[in-house]
Amino acid sequence: MRVTRVTNASLSRAARSAEFTVIDGPDAGMVVAIPAVGAVVGAGAGADIELSDRSVSGRHVSISPGPNGFTITDLGSRNGTFIDGVAISKATAPPGTVVRIGHTLFALTPADDSLTLPPSEASQFGAMRGTSPAMRQVFAVLERACQSDASILCLGESGTGKELAARAVHDQSPRKDGPFIVFDCGASTENLIESDLFGHVRGAFTGAVSDRDGAFALAHGGTLFLDEIGDLPLHLQPKLLRLLEAGEVIPLGSRKPQRFDVRVVAATHRDLYAEVARGGFRGDLYYRLAVVEVHLPPLRARSGDLPGLIAHFLTRLGRADLAAQVPGARLDRLLQYQWPGNVRELRNVMARAVALAGPNDDVASLPYLLRAAAAEPPASSAPRVRADRPFHEAKEDAVLAFERAYLEDLLEQAGDNLSHAARVAGVERKFLYKLLERTGLRARGANPDGAPEQD
Repeated sequence: MRVTRVTNASLSRAARSAEFTVIDGPDAGMVVAIPAVGAVVGAGAGADIELSDRSVSGRHVSISPGPNGFTITDLGSRNGTFIDGVAISKATAPPGTVVRIGHTLFALTPADDSLTLPPSEASQFGAMRGTSPAMRQVFAVLERACQSDASILCLGESGTGKELAARAVHDQSPRKDGPFIVFDCGASTENLIESDLFGHVRGAFTGAVSDRDGAFALAHGGTLFLDEIGDLPLHLQPKLLRLLEAGEVIPLGSRKPQRFDVRVVAATHRDLYAEVARGGFRGDLYYRLAVVEVHLPPLRARSGDLPGLIAHFLTRLGRADLAAQVPGARLDRLLQYQWPGNVRELRNVMARAVALAGPNDDVASLPYLLRAAAAEPPASSAPRVRADRPFHEAKEDAVLAFERAYLEDLLEQAGDNLSHAARVAGVERKFLYKLLERTGLRARGANPDGAPEQD
């Protein structure tokens, strides 16, 4: 049996069990299906998955998917098989595990399954509002997920409403009478984050004069929203994974585990899949958090929702008279703006406009203060960067602008063939899909393999 390179579209679900993805080495970007019976990886013709890395033995390692992860067996290779820098002869590893053989680094993940739910009939979910297809799809997923205790991972740019989604899930879940606790993984100092999250006992460290409950203890019986989970230090991720899997954790300085009944909703603006590939986030924790993964679209990708959101914010600000003018009003400037800060920025723009409104202003003439488009700098000079807002916001906007410009040119050069585009960019297709989703782009008239779409 020989396993060939495949694409998501060309491989039947029944034949797939897992995926082998090369993330570094001569074959970087290779994505190969691992059937349920397993596969042998090596550099020789006798291997099921053949690599071009000459430092890999002919039949180097075998991989067998199972209910508890992957059984990885070194087949007497010359250079060994390593997980987290430790040589193994045989090991069972969870999904997301990154393995090194020779000069090749590869990840093992479950095969992708696409689940398409009918769009929700609702125009809002909790405090989130929208009638666009993108938002109604988000509502459909959250409406179903909120009735279970499954972990949810919300992905999206800053300001897209990830905390609102978490709050709505809690409020419409069987845990609605329990506490809803917000913990920002990026706001706590590295020295205190373990105590803030898991609690500590008296004497655990200098200044610990009494026992203290952490965020999990405070959320017992309810929901814990872990904001910016991508900022959680690597050394704490195994402890969080243990709590999610076993429901218990040992507070800092204690020897006795404590059990907590908590539903976790996590969120980040980072691309966690890419972080897993780079080694900045544990793959097993990613898959444990992303039992249900929800992508919240940026406001520029749902511009049809803008008039309704404007009317909503005007009403909340006590100007129902202006909100009534929104249908039919000329709002070209607002509709053409890219909204880098998303719905949060729109809310602030509307609050500022109402505060500065004159007695004769109508909804079209309100003093909307938008970020000025930067003039194109001379070719010989670097673009001017204004320090008029927080560093992380300015950096996110700069990175997003680069990604969008790069991807637009990449798609044009590749003729909207995503397989070819991924090869040109030197990234795996999954990563390219996530970048396109993050920037609100799509290959025009093509499916993920570059073939014309069919109704």
